[in-house]
Amino acid sequence: MIYKADILVVGGGGAGLRAAIAACEKAYESKKNVKVILAVKGRLGGCGTTALAYSDRMAFHVTLPTTEPQGEDNWKYHAKDIYEIGGFVSDYDLAEILAKNSADAYFYLDNLGVPFVKENGIPAQFVTDGSIYARACYTGPDTAVQIERALIRKLGEIKDIEVLEDVMIADLIVMNNRICGAIGFKGNQNIIILAKAVVLATGGAGSIYKSNVFPPRMTGDGYAMALRAGAQLVNMEFIQIGLSSPQTKLACSGSIMRCVPRFVNEKCEEFLLNYPITYNDVFEKGATWPISYEHKTCLIDIAVFREIARGGKVFLDFTQNPKGFEFEHLREDLRQRYYKEVKNQVGSRKTPYERLCEINPQTVEWFLKRGIDLKTQMLEIAPSIQHFQGGVKIREKANTIVQGLFACGECAGGQHGANRPGGNALLDTQVFGKIAGESSFEFALSNSIDEEAAVCQANNLFESYKSYVAADGIDLEKAISELNDVMDLYASVVRYQSGLKKALTKIEELKTRNIKPVEYEYLLEYKNMLLCAEAVVKSYMLRDESRGPHLMFENLSDLWPKPRNERYNVYHVCRLNKEANQIEVFPMQPVSPETLGGTQR
Repeated sequence: MIYKADILVVGGGGAGLRAAIAACEKAYESKKNVKVILAVKGRLGGCGTTALAYSDRMAFHVTLPTTEPQGEDNWKYHAKDIYEIGGFVSDYDLAEILAKNSADAYFYLDNLGVPFVKENGIPAQFVTDGSIYARACYTGPDTAVQIERALIRKLGEIKDIEVLEDVMIADLIVMNNRICGAIGFKGNQNIIILAKAVVLATGGAGSIYKSNVFPPRMTGDGYAMALRAGAQLVNMEFIQIGLSSPQTKLACSGSIMRCVPRFVNEKCEEFLLNYPITYNDVFEKGATWPISYEHKTCLIDIAVFREIARGGKVFLDFTQNPKGFEFEHLREDLRQRYYKEVKNQVGSRKTPYERLCEINPQTVEWFLKRGIDLKTQMLEIAPSIQHFQGGVKIREKANTIVQGLFACGECAGGQHGANRPGGNALLDTQVFGKIAGESSFEFALSNSIDEEAAVCQANNLFESYKSYVAADGIDLEKAISELNDVMDLYASVVRYQSGLKKALTKIEELKTRNIKPVEYEYLLEYKNMLLCAEAVVKSYMLRDESRGPHLMFENLSDLWPKPRNERYNVYHVCRLNKEANQIEVFPMQPVSPETLGGTQR
């Protein structure tokens, strides 16, 4: 089946929705006609990260006129944080764009009815990891879900957007380095979408790991399609990992750590006592939740990882205090921070459960609704893949090196470095989602495609997929399990060169093996996972230092990772060598404050 559009947006999360809406809003403003197709892998509002993500208190990071330290140019502090906390391996001008446009993004959502918490009419903001100023707005554990719902309501008001659900976009149609559309599948039906511009908003590649908090089928389709189309990926070694609940996929950050629960293994042993970790560190883990070399609290993640790697399990116990801990023993500044969070005076704060009820009763209720009573039950946790900091390399207009191809949200890379302020991911979906939509409209307005040639190339792509299957091939589920196992063991919290070589060897082996016949969309998801895993592992290997969530060790048994090294103040760019079917990774200088206005921009 053949569809025609001016713009194809791939992905129905916060970034994709904002891009589709922005393209139409720009068209109306210009008094032009536009046809937008929004292709979603599942059901709109029921798949993807934005629609399904929850955390302790999910943040939307924004600089408002009322935000500390206030003043007309307070967004500059935000931009500086993004760049410096990112370890100087992002593009500074993209950080400026994020910060400078953050207030507009917030007010747009506020006008759509997103129920941000306000105090006396002023948006409530709190401090998240990676920031000294309170910039995080929120609705509760479901901030992302509320944003998704509001954008879907807005989408329903626009007649020029056609939504294609349950469509897996498989590859981009590219001729002479210019986008002509895409192909995909709806069940067993082949789909061709002819389009003058494509926006990739497909999210991350969490499915390459078994331990992740992503929704199902987040297989890195956008990353892989971009590589095959001739675009580049950047910063793929920087993947945020955080302690999460495998059962519920909730990020166990913020108040879950600030109530100072016990960390125990399956034998109820407090294994953190074997590490130079204090209960003050556990409290501070709430604001340094993703693993970061720059914070001592990464030792907690390392300790948990090692307990699990030996075949055990780890739990948070809220029923009693860690050995030797009493609330009054906390550092004075941490106690003062706790007091500022109190929402519900419970009369006692002798146990972690009582403290959590006092500072965040919403989270206690959230777990209870899902069958977990923290008053009596322990909560299993594991270091889980949470967010890809890198992605398809973009510039100021969300554009890539392929003409007519744009990317936004977690699918895009360059706007964040090794770390990012907590809540900047949601902000990113709205700022660069809008930019991608407007840029794709402008490109589509002034370009055309050869439809006959595009359809011919599309059919050639469909024909090429037949070579991927064989009756004597490996079972797909087994192949994915083998990939997940090596990624979890060698390419997650503790990374070291010999382990990464083992992971890469397994990836190369899996690339050579055919798969038993399955529906093409699942086969192509697997191929995308292999390509993404190769890009990730090779990027890890090239960065022989520790920075942000990338902890590189000399040996598996070392307590501390290697130090940060200024030699690696570069980002690593991935491209696909199609002839060799290999990912190539090379260093590149990011745009810095010093180079702004130069040739790099």
